Amino acid sequence: MTDRIALTGITATGYHGVFEEEKRHGQPFVVDLILHTDISAAAAADDLTLTSDYGAVASVVHEQIQAGPYDLIETLTERIASRVLAEFALIRAVDVTVHKPKAPIPVPFGDVSITIHRDRGERT
Repeated sequence: MTDRIALTGITATGYHGVFEEEKRHGQPFVVDLILHTDISAAAAADDLTLTSDYGAVASVVHEQIQAGPYDLIETLTERIASRVLAEFALIRAVDVTVHKPKAPIPVPFGDVSITIHRDRGERT
């Protein structure tokens, strides 16, 4: 059994997309995460070093949104999951949702997003 830490609304400008305009001008990307971990030791000891510092996780995600550019948000989503699992040993699995609310879609829409689940047993 794992506990979950939700971190939502991490926002940065990224330069991702298949169109040159997207790479040139950039647009906002919003990321939501669910960190699957065990918080029992940290809660018992009231000790940040025994859990995943979600402020540090948010900084990694923010950096990754600004990295690239990538053609696909699928790629961005995978890169975020890979970095989180690589850099935070106490996180057993992560759910990553990348929102692209200003995607160049020719009809009115609210949002487009990709969600993945990755754990230490899967290749990312």
